[in-house]
Amino acid sequence: MQVQLELFQFEDLKKPVEVSFTAPDLSSLGGLHLLHGVNLKQGFLPSLCSHIQEWRNEDLIVHSIQEMVTRRVFQIQAGYEDADDCDALRKDSMLKMCAGLLPSDHPLSSQPTMTRLENHVTHSELYGMGKEFVMQFIRSYKKVPSKIILDFDDSNTYGAQQLSLFNEYYGEYCYMPLYVFEGYSGRLILPLLRPGRASKRINVFGLMRRLIMEIRKHWKHTVIIVRGDAMFCSNDFMEWAKSQHAVEFITGLSGNKALTAKATPWVARAAEEYKRYGKTVKRYYRHMYKAKAWAKPQWVITKVECNGMGTNVRHVVTSFYMMDPKVVYEKLYCKRGDCELYIKELKEGLWSDRMSCSKFTANQFRLFMHAAAYVLMLEAKQTLFRQTGLADCTVSTFREKVILTAVRITEYKTKIKVEYVRDHPIRDKIRAALRRSA
Repeated sequence: MQVQLELFQFEDLKKPVEVSFTAPDLSSLGGLHLLHGVNLKQGFLPSLCSHIQEWRNEDLIVHSIQEMVTRRVFQIQAGYEDADDCDALRKDSMLKMCAGLLPSDHPLSSQPTMTRLENHVTHSELYGMGKEFVMQFIRSYKKVPSKIILDFDDSNTYGAQQLSLFNEYYGEYCYMPLYVFEGYSGRLILPLLRPGRASKRINVFGLMRRLIMEIRKHWKHTVIIVRGDAMFCSNDFMEWAKSQHAVEFITGLSGNKALTAKATPWVARAAEEYKRYGKTVKRYYRHMYKAKAWAKPQWVITKVECNGMGTNVRHVVTSFYMMDPKVVYEKLYCKRGDCELYIKELKEGLWSDRMSCSKFTANQFRLFMHAAAYVLMLEAKQTLFRQTGLADCTVSTFREKVILTAVRITEYKTKIKVEYVRDHPIRDKIRAALRRSA
């Protein structure tokens, strides 16, 4: 039935304006098919789904696990991060195509069906999915890299969910998701949901060791550098790293009375020099230091900076004792800040902090869905849109310029036709991306 609504009269137009829902099959998610092509080449989502065992009656199944997981990930990429959005997008032809259906096939799953999947995934299945993220990271390299950086950092999400515990640092009940990124490329290696426990250091060494050993199975001689803030400084890991081939580390080190006393003469000299010349003074000192809990002394770099805002003293502990301490601190350690930008992309661009399920396992599954959306989108930007401004753009910009593109979809007997508008603002870039994805 055709419904027409007269809206209003434009002052500069002689005819009334009407709106109706009578257009042919259109989708506002036209750019998703480019990411679908990336997923088909990588096979990431099918591999991720292979770790979830089917529990439903085979005779009654309408929506496969792979269909539901795929549409959930692509839905997040398009800006529909909630499971509630599943109902509104059940008939979108582009989303159906990305999930492996024809535009004329049955509608996609509803919100209750998606929620049942989220709440059914088990601990062992989640463990397998976590390992799949690591394998996907390894497969993303065409050749073995000579050096990689494992950036460890965490974030926080709030709510009254299962295992949402009190955290002393934030002073609230929360989750503490842990993210591991590759420092040079920004690739996500592992997203791990953790309870909001009081100490971030719990089990850090075990995780670092297992992750490095898994990578080492495939890359025998790659130099692996572990980088993180003071919360990821682990004596057990530092001792273990010394016994390993090509494993280095640089982490922050919390100040204490012993370090303050050791740095006192350096601070005094820097303050005197600033007072005399009125210019910012920044000095780096490399020295041996042994905390009470450490088995052996470690190399520490202390930065002393004096300027108009006062004195700033920072410490890092590292295995790079032969390099210039200024280079180690400024060129290697300070780049750790990029990891915070990657987490910001996940949280603000893909809403990975939407941990609104009551069960811990369901929220870990949700985190995997948001993380998978990041993995595919980063791959699409870096491969399909390389050497363009979109290769390094934010998630939000990529969504607005590429994904949220209106297309007309026509299903014929022998093909499906997707039509962009003739004068698309980034027509040339999309054409180049289509050629690269072919």
